[in-house]
Amino acid sequence: MPPVSTFTVPAEYARHIAEQLHSMGITGDAWLLGTGVTREDLQHPDRPLPYPAFRDLVRGALAASREPALGLFVGERLLASAHGMVGAVAVNSGTVLQALEMVQRFSALRSQVFTIEHEVAGSDGLLIFQQALPLGDVQRPLLEAVLLSVRNVVDEISMGACDLHEVAFPFEAPEYADLVRDMFGCEARYGQDWAGLRAPLANLDVKLTRADPATFQIAESICQRELERLTESETYASRVRRALLEKQFGFPSLQVTARRLHMTPRTLHRRLVAEGTSYRELTESVRHTLAIEHLKSGHFGMDEIAYRLGYTDLANFRRAFKRWEKVPPSVYRDRHAQR
Repeated sequence: MPPVSTFTVPAEYARHIAEQLHSMGITGDAWLLGTGVTREDLQHPDRPLPYPAFRDLVRGALAASREPALGLFVGERLLASAHGMVGAVAVNSGTVLQALEMVQRFSALRSQVFTIEHEVAGSDGLLIFQQALPLGDVQRPLLEAVLLSVRNVVDEISMGACDLHEVAFPFEAPEYADLVRDMFGCEARYGQDWAGLRAPLANLDVKLTRADPATFQIAESICQRELERLTESETYASRVRRALLEKQFGFPSLQVTARRLHMTPRTLHRRLVAEGTSYRELTESVRHTLAIEHLKSGHFGMDEIAYRLGYTDLANFRRAFKRWEKVPPSVYRDRHAQR
């Protein structure tokens, strides 16, 4: 089973969590215990933290602060400068739309936990955030922080001239929903089938007077070079695994995945074999990973988990899970719930 530690988060974001806790009077390191993250890690902003450690860190911070809206307060701190060179290329873009396109294009340089898509819906532009893996009990604070951070960047580069129509969340409204609306400055919609921001296209096309074309070209060149380096260093198995994890329901075929990676199915098959695996093995491995995460989260019933993993028959999912874990999925879920 591939570890979710293949996903990373820059320590810069953990440092902002620490600073928010400090502002709330929480100065000890108890919230770091058991995460594998140290104070020294927080002093190196570009140091990658394995996602499981960052997830446990968020859980520890929520427990220490007893503030369910912690994600909002951390997101409020995340200005463009918190996002390294990706923030620099956004700040120096010619329009808000170009800045959002740069964020979409280079987001993998900061983290692969979310993938970003940009769509046009009538007279509005949508920036859609897809989870690359199940986030479970940290979904809400992470999405609130990430989306508010993007909202900050839009405000920063447009000097407040780009109004949002709405922010959308795929979970139910928290008790502090009014606070969400105040901090985003727009309508917040909950229980949606997508997560992201909606803004008028007319606002997105406004020229930004603070943009520096020369700095933009330099920052874009650096980001592109780093993105190519990141892609080249990944194995084909990692790239396929990430493509599979990004799907919310079922899995694409070998042919579709190969097309997404700009190669023929035969070439992708040959390269996976050279790395000691196959498309079928990777699909099984990712199904195993997602099944474990879904059962631990407790958010979905057994039928929906089976459907999300591409099983047309619940019995087939049960047989597969028993093969992986030696116990039925219902037993695994009950054991986890008792911990």
